[in-house]
Amino acid sequence: MSLNKVILIGNVGKDPDVRYFDNGAAVVNFPLATSERGYTLSNGTVIPERTEWHNIVIRRSDLVTFVEKWVKKGSGLYVEGKIRTRNYDDQSGIKRYVTEIHVDRVEFYSTGSRPGVDTNTQSAPTAVTQPVQQPVISDQQPTAASPMSPQIESNDADDLPF
Repeated sequence: MSLNKVILIGNVGKDPDVRYFDNGAAVVNFPLATSERGYTLSNGTVIPERTEWHNIVIRRSDLVTFVEKWVKKGSGLYVEGKIRTRNYDDQSGIKRYVTEIHVDRVEFYSTGSRPGVDTNTQSAPTAVTQPVQQPVISDQQPTAASPMSPQIESNDADDLPF
């Protein structure tokens, strides 16, 4: 079994580039920045903040419409998709490689207030996703602990967290 799934939370680096084709299809491209905070080690060594840039590609028409209407430079996004690498020969004949994230799901995500970024999205929807198949609920109790059915160790009602 194998799995190709990427989840990123970051900020849009520039306004999305939307291109429409003669056959009615569309594609959106934009860079997404993810950052790891800087910190200082106990010995005084300063580790600076590290920012990675990801090339985001969206082809699904419902997601293209959402991004075109609501997403702009500085928007905080949660994206899910697949990582894909393609190659091409540049003008000098040198083979170049490009790694892209082909997105299946997009949601707004508040990454905190950033100076100079307009956080007023009017009444923007919070997410556009593929329909999710709902789990089947059974009357049978699970016979063994599984990740989908957490087991409670204590039957004492005083241990409730609320």
